[in-house]
Amino acid sequence: MNDIRLVSATEQQRPSYDFNKMRIGGTAYRDEVLLDLKKVNERRARKNDLRLRWERAIQSNNLEEMRAISNYFFTVSGIYSRLCRYMAYLYRYDWFVTPIRIDEKIKDNKIIEGWMKSVLLLDRCNLKKLFGEIALKVIKNGCYYGYKVGNDTMISLQELPIKYSRSNFKLNGNPIIEFNVRFFDDCFTTTKKRMKVLKAFPKEFQQGYIKYKKGALEGEDTKNDGWIGLDAEKAVKFNLNNSDTPFFFSIVPKLLDLEDAQELDKKKMEQQLLRLVVQQLPMDKNSIPVFDIEEGKELHKNAVAMLGETIGVDVLTTFADVAVEDLSDHSNMSAADQLDKVERTVYNEAGASQMLFNTTGNLALEKSIVNDEATMTDLLLQFGSYAESLLKPFNKNVKKLRYTVQMLPTTGYNYKDLSKVYKEQTQIGFSKLLPQVALGQSQSVVLSTAIFENDILHLDEVFRPPASSTTTAGTVGESKTQTGNKPSAGSQGGRPPLPEDEQSDKTRRNKESES
Repeated sequence: MNDIRLVSATEQQRPSYDFNKMRIGGTAYRDEVLLDLKKVNERRARKNDLRLRWERAIQSNNLEEMRAISNYFFTVSGIYSRLCRYMAYLYRYDWFVTPIRIDEKIKDNKIIEGWMKSVLLLDRCNLKKLFGEIALKVIKNGCYYGYKVGNDTMISLQELPIKYSRSNFKLNGNPIIEFNVRFFDDCFTTTKKRMKVLKAFPKEFQQGYIKYKKGALEGEDTKNDGWIGLDAEKAVKFNLNNSDTPFFFSIVPKLLDLEDAQELDKKKMEQQLLRLVVQQLPMDKNSIPVFDIEEGKELHKNAVAMLGETIGVDVLTTFADVAVEDLSDHSNMSAADQLDKVERTVYNEAGASQMLFNTTGNLALEKSIVNDEATMTDLLLQFGSYAESLLKPFNKNVKKLRYTVQMLPTTGYNYKDLSKVYKEQTQIGFSKLLPQVALGQSQSVVLSTAIFENDILHLDEVFRPPASSTTTAGTVGESKTQTGNKPSAGSQGGRPPLPEDEQSDKTRRNKESES
């Protein structure tokens, strides 16, 4: 039986419109507003969905959902990505190994040998790159799980899937890590691929998986639980301030507000570019149109023909008086200032200074960087403990000799200043290696370079510093000439100018006004 549909008279008489096009004169124009309406609605629905997901994740403390949202914004938001990278790569992760001799009977040669092996081991582990990558994942995901693999000459850290890892308690200050071996069944459907991946994991994981499949795991549910405890000496976890929540998760609503403000600002800019040509037809003293309707149509067509190809210009032909009322805000705050205000709320919620990425002053910026350094110090100390744990083969008898690892507080902003401070400390007999390590070199490289250049190439005999009052002993008269109180010709008195990044805002404004 054929379907019968009743059609009303109104529907029968309704003409068929193409709402994607409009015709002016003989030219058809596409209605971009109606074309973009579907995209706008899709974006609006997406943002509303993100807001709801964010609120539900907060209320239920759903860490898996939090990490998914955090990684999404890391991909699509430039501000979120830069904030994460800034915090993760703030420190340079320079490290320094120091031997501590407790027993005086330990010979110097043995100390030097153990120290060199320790430094070379950490060099091979490529700690700087590793710590930077871990820090970024901690900022994005809230925490990082890893497992040590390797031998006494080379140790690497195998990342564990965060979804199948957990830590509910600590032992001697170190987190006890558990891993769910259901990971191999959930993520790898074919037996061949599952066995291939399983063989790539340490034996501890393989044995736990076999017990899980046999139902021999100890726990509340031996068949479906799947959690196994990992070796506390090999499994590690990193997070910030004992929290597994993504570090910048709280700024997500502010990022959505900024996106809304940017879209609104874009619409305002487009509206400012539009122009409307109003063609008002004349009327006589009795308010009767001088031209009839057909003549008005012709006048309208002529205007459209002249301006039809002009972008952003519309034509209105009417007999009535036309007035355009301005509904915009006439306050002193411009649209750009309003957008900046919304953007500042993102950085305020993140706890970072906007001047880190758009610098307008240096005093407040310096304080903000110091606060960020203090925030990341907790993670830096955890990295130091991990690096020292790698030296366990050389710390078998800590009551006689111990090798410690210290993470230097060098950042991309202060490493030059710290290197100068370390250099000044050498005048009172302090470490001669620290200045170069603060500049990014390894202790082994610094020492090897000095031995190679001085003892093998004898460059200290080939390259000699130029003669000066500090390297040569001149006569009394020459000394007076070189160190006299009178300034030399062309020199200027007063304190030498500070570097630009150390000058105050007032000094910078004075220099700009002089120029």
